[in-house]
Amino acid sequence: MGSAGSSGREERLPSGSEEQLSGGDQMLELTGRHIKHLPIPVCALSSLQKLYISGTGLRELPEEIEGLQGLRILALDFNKLEEVPEALCRLPHLTRLYLGSNRIFGLPAEFSQLQTLRCLWIESNYLYHFPRVLLQMPGLQSLQMGDNRLKTLPANLPCMTGLRGLWLYGNRFEEFPQPLLRMSGLHILDLDRNKLVEFPDLTHLKRLRLFSYDHNPVQAPPNVADTVTLVGEGAQELMEARDE
Repeated sequence: MGSAGSSGREERLPSGSEEQLSGGDQMLELTGRHIKHLPIPVCALSSLQKLYISGTGLRELPEEIEGLQGLRILALDFNKLEEVPEALCRLPHLTRLYLGSNRIFGLPAEFSQLQTLRCLWIESNYLYHFPRVLLQMPGLQSLQMGDNRLKTLPANLPCMTGLRGLWLYGNRFEEFPQPLLRMSGLHILDLDRNKLVEFPDLTHLKRLRLFSYDHNPVQAPPNVADTVTLVGEGAQELMEARDE
């Protein structure tokens, strides 16, 4: 996504921006505005830490976005983005990135440069395959991939040793993904609304605290450690019996 067309864009900060920035918290809230192009002057705010541009109708991002060198939180959800530009991958302090409800099919190889990223929400997109570039990001802790089109997970998923929360609801899993059996650091796992008919034994996942499997055709709840809260068909009865 180049900036060749930027000459025809709005070259001023959106109205009210100066007032927000004068507050001293280094945050800019543009959510809900009708902004089809991110104004280039926004990208010049090198000390900005939080930028929220959700639901504005954005279709692309300018290369100048890499000027936001101080950015830690970037919300781009509920837009019309079809890809993540390489320039976004050059934000050295980004910790949270929200890309949900766009039109994204994958992530660029350069995405692995975001080694400070801890939270990625990319739900409700068009991911048919797990983005393998994420396997190069062991520091990622929270990965929200619900409502995509995933059928399998890569065998080396357990190399994402920092992952604590993984949301995979509303995908197309017909069998329990075997790599999850080796995700010993997971605290939260959500597999709601898939096509799972049975579960393997999960009692060895000692750090798991919440497992949600609602709206699957499975006939019985999974075997889990006593410290796990279950959400799904038969879960309440199982947990009540476990507590007696």
